[in-house]
Amino acid sequence: MNFAAAFQGLVEFAPGFQPRRTLSHVLFDFDGTLSLVRQGWPEIMVPMFASILPEVAGESYEARCALAFEDIMKLNGKQTIYQMMQLAERVKERGGTPDEPLNYKHEYLRRLDERIHHRVAGIRGGTIRADDLTVFGTRALLDALSARGLPIYLASGTDEQFVKAEAEALGIAHYFKGHIYGAQDDYRKFSKKMVIDRILAENRIPGEALLSFGDGYVEIENTKQVGGVAVAVASDEARNGSGLMDEWKRQRLLGVGADLCVPDYKDLGPLLDVLFPA
Repeated sequence: MNFAAAFQGLVEFAPGFQPRRTLSHVLFDFDGTLSLVRQGWPEIMVPMFASILPEVAGESYEARCALAFEDIMKLNGKQTIYQMMQLAERVKERGGTPDEPLNYKHEYLRRLDERIHHRVAGIRGGTIRADDLTVFGTRALLDALSARGLPIYLASGTDEQFVKAEAEALGIAHYFKGHIYGAQDDYRKFSKKMVIDRILAENRIPGEALLSFGDGYVEIENTKQVGGVAVAVASDEARNGSGLMDEWKRQRLLGVGADLCVPDYKDLGPLLDVLFPA
């Protein structure tokens, strides 16, 4: 069956995809999947990493940036501290003496805040529309899932305090009814896998009942490991609503087992039809 035929925009299905009628609980990633408040964060993290990495003979700054980008994006979706731990390992590999990963994280957050603090302030002050800082169609999707009576959860690698504050500012926190989870100071107390395991255990449901949406490796892999359905959101964050897929996300998320890939939620009707067949 050609599942893509009903979609007006771009969509890609994994070979062998078949709709199922067992989906009962939904998990979302936050940044890049729902929220665009932190759009452009790699443009902060990559140069920071490249400036900290000890130089290797004959290596260009561009090459260090490329290495940093790969390291960072392979951990996209995990808590930020893991990217900083990877940075410390790279520094050590190159003969340097790394700082504490937590110090790297604090410096990154300081730099990021300089770039984005006006966004949340703008939403709260009414100078920026909340929907301009959410992935196109987010609110309609959350409305539709809520109307179906589906419990909706949010798990993010961003620190929980920021996720909750940004979700409130965007006006979408209420959809999750308290089920908003994010990174902790003690990184061992949180992971998306832990959230998934908790959803399955507390609701006494099999993994096949879980539907997830995400733009990072981690939530896609964790969902597929328990047998759930994973929707990759290859969001074009810098051009929200363009209908185009971020090619880097598309390739890697389909590569780690996503069932289907969309650029945003513009084709909401066909998307819901394929996820929740009559």
